[in-house]
Amino acid sequence: MVREQYIRQLNVLKESVISFGKMVELIFCDSIDAFIDLDIKVAKRVLILAAKMDKYEEGIEVSISDLLALQQPIASDLRLVISALKISAELKRISELSINIAKIPGKIEGEYVRSLMAIEKMSDIATSMLENSLKAFENQDTELAKATAARDDDVDKLFYVIWVELIEMMAKDTSIISKTTYLLFLIRYIEKIADHCCNICESVVYLTTAERVQLNGIYFETI
Repeated sequence: MVREQYIRQLNVLKESVISFGKMVELIFCDSIDAFIDLDIKVAKRVLILAAKMDKYEEGIEVSISDLLALQQPIASDLRLVISALKISAELKRISELSINIAKIPGKIEGEYVRSLMAIEKMSDIATSMLENSLKAFENQDTELAKATAARDDDVDKLFYVIWVELIEMMAKDTSIISKTTYLLFLIRYIEKIADHCCNICESVVYLTTAERVQLNGIYFETI
């Protein structure tokens, strides 16, 4: 009976993180849609959804507290608890960055915004990274986690390409500096979201292999 309750609590914790991830994924996707379409209504919807984040965080915190206080998990179970805690923190940061993105519509306008197709490509990659990092956690798929994190290089390359393009645009037309600055913020937010996805993938590798790694750079030694 005690063992069954223990397994049930572990499953609840995992499902709580997955549910949190799906909500954050929705918030990020909606924030990008709001930017692409310059849609204030969608942007407001993001802010409404974001207000529900505390409920997900509290559920995860309660699950972790119960497990640590009542069950004292060890080995792979303890890694799940640690990974859940870290992943939920990364998801919270992604939701905060998504909120920042959702605040951009209304502050920018014009065809020069839509001409930057690389921004949409960059956001598509980050969206895929978020989706696959969560899938890797759900399935405890180390290879998917590593493959997902590897896409961060593509995001970084696009970031620098777009950054240069925006700077050149502002140099040619100083009247757009104020609004174009928001685009510089936007690509920084997306780039940071991709980094947080890498961190989620690192937690997946730790969960499944007990190795602490840095997937967008140099591997650390196994602990």
